Amino acid sequence: MDRLLGRLPVLVIAGLVLALAMLIPAAHAEAVGERRLALIFAGSGAGLLVLWLMLGIATAAAPEAPLSRGVLSTLLGVFALLPLPAAIPFAAAMPDTGLFNAWWEMLSCLTTTGASLYAAELVAPTLHLWRGILGWLGGLFILTAAIALMAPMRVGGFEIMDRSTGNDERFDRIGGTASAEMRPGRDEHMKDPARRLIRWGMAIAPVYAGLTVALWAGLVVTGQGALGALLRAMGTLSTSGIGMDARPVGSTGGIAAEALVALFLLAALSRRAWPGGDELRTTPRLRHDPELRVAAGLVALVTLTLVLRPFLGAFLAEFQPVLAPEPAAPDVGGGLARAAGAAWGSLFTALSFLTTTGWTSIQWEGARAWAGLTAPGLMLAGLAIMGGGVATTAGGVKLLRVFALALHARRELDKIVHPASVAGGGPVIRRLRGPGAYLAFIFFMVFAMSIMATIALVSLRAVTLETATILSVAALTNTGPLAEAIPLIPVYEGSVGIAGSPWQGWAGLAPATKAVLAAAMVAGRLEMLAILALLTPGAWRR
Repeated sequence: MDRLLGRLPVLVIAGLVLALAMLIPAAHAEAVGERRLALIFAGSGAGLLVLWLMLGIATAAAPEAPLSRGVLSTLLGVFALLPLPAAIPFAAAMPDTGLFNAWWEMLSCLTTTGASLYAAELVAPTLHLWRGILGWLGGLFILTAAIALMAPMRVGGFEIMDRSTGNDERFDRIGGTASAEMRPGRDEHMKDPARRLIRWGMAIAPVYAGLTVALWAGLVVTGQGALGALLRAMGTLSTSGIGMDARPVGSTGGIAAEALVALFLLAALSRRAWPGGDELRTTPRLRHDPELRVAAGLVALVTLTLVLRPFLGAFLAEFQPVLAPEPAAPDVGGGLARAAGAAWGSLFTALSFLTTTGWTSIQWEGARAWAGLTAPGLMLAGLAIMGGGVATTAGGVKLLRVFALALHARRELDKIVHPASVAGGGPVIRRLRGPGAYLAFIFFMVFAMSIMATIALVSLRAVTLETATILSVAALTNTGPLAEAIPLIPVYEGSVGIAGSPWQGWAGLAPATKAVLAAAMVAGRLEMLAILALLTPGAWRR
């Protein structure tokens, strides 16, 4: 089986998986009595299965493209072209929406962005299941492609741990034997991306599916419905934020459900928990993991800021609450309970947006009222920009790059105080602090320019600057629910049918604006620096 599938292009393999996945919503629709939807998904799945098999036979012996261009075309093909066949049953089930809007919705799911053009209550449960499956498969693909395709090319965050990019002779002479340990990707399978993808997929899929089933079972125990719990579990592991509705996680299941989701969101903060994580392991102990430490610091900072803001407002005018404070609790116990609820709502929401999932806590509104904030959009957008761990399903800049820049900044401050000091930390820390920080800074600049370019293109239409900024950040960080968590001025330049929800920020956009944001989702998922590196591999190696 490995050899047989290894002869096929990656795009064909992904298409076959997609066609087989359509049988799941077909079975669900049949079980709930939606015969029309069952026929649509079963017919689409069967037709696409035949089509992909024919393409597989035709391309099995196709000549290989140059490695870097082949990897780039594979990644772009999966995230930009594969949503088109995925949109066929969706568009057939909602004939008034059109194929373009259905493609946009499927692209949003596959890139794990989770932005939706439709009101959740007006979409059939089977279509919600299809959205969730597509987001789950997108998360599985990026987990697998990161180690199978991006790691050998030293892009996608792997570049800051590799000596062959941004090389510096001063660092080559330190810990010479460590160089071989940090370049395990360039092996004999480099010339066979499909086989690497299959082998890593077979190692990652059982862990990914097992964690999803475990969370699903836990959420069902807390009282959530079977389908809602399944979508919540898939949306958590893929960080797509796709669910049956836009309600807070604890609206069914309470704090226990949110605690379970928060526990599984930790997998998006570091690659350490997944197969292939050894390439990015900087420390032997979990408690010293830099990505987890940065994440803990950011979440704690946001939580303490929101919880302590009323106390700071008693002494500093600039911290006065924007909203009128809530009435005082009748007793000390009620006040402590309200403070604890605000702390939990802030912690869960901060963790969710840091992993670019974008869910809110049932206590989030209470936390906002406690802190006296009308719309803390800048704080949530900043967390989404920071992002999760390298080579995980999370989007954003990634925590390891933030850590590298923080190391470099601390070293520069140390040199101001002690110019003749010699920094230690070992070869890995030296790598992160030197060339790694340099490459991280380049990525920050490319990411910032991408945000500026996207905002400029979105603002060409009648979209306010605030709305254009939030939508651009949400697309580039793959955090679609960000637009729903922050009140936006709606746009009514386009329509997606009777089930559309323009008040959420996406549905009312013009087709050209949606196309720009779709490109931003793909660029954010693959990272613009990785795309540039794969387009110009010679310049990247230099």
